[in-house]
Amino acid sequence: MEGTRQLVYQQGLERTTLAEVAQAADVPPGNVYYYFKTKDDLVDAAIDAHVREIEAMLASLERHRTPRTRLKALIRAFIEQRDLAAERGCPHGSLCQELDKRDDALQQAARRLIEVPLRWAQNQFSLMGRRDAEDLAVALISAYQGVSLLANTLRDPDLMLREGRRLERWIDSL
Repeated sequence: MEGTRQLVYQQGLERTTLAEVAQAADVPPGNVYYYFKTKDDLVDAAIDAHVREIEAMLASLERHRTPRTRLKALIRAFIEQRDLAAERGCPHGSLCQELDKRDDALQQAARRLIEVPLRWAQNQFSLMGRRDAEDLAVALISAYQGVSLLANTLRDPDLMLREGRRLERWIDSL
């Protein structure tokens, strides 16, 4: 899965072949074809792996005592990925964007890459007593996705750092 995730992130879904995945995973191509009959099956499994990674990261933020500190920890986690995002964009947003051009089960599966952190953020804002929790969650996740796109397009990781600091101040103001 890691080889698939990296290749799709680096070169896009359409340019990634099952043979390249086998080479990246250092396994015979037949092994990949045994477990994944099509590239779509492989991508679906990669999406599941991404979702599990997101869920684990969000679960790790629960060690923070308050929803405010959990949200700010999420922002810091985003900021830590600024160099990678400036080079390639957000791995989850990029995959969603690429799969959105399709109208199939993979496009629907990729939605979870955004929905999981969106629901988590909404829950944190709700725990803060905010009635507008859904709107605030959308604002937070869209700010991150937007600045990831800008940082990637302009190859400027400092954009993410500045936006992250602004988002932390915004959280404090709520």
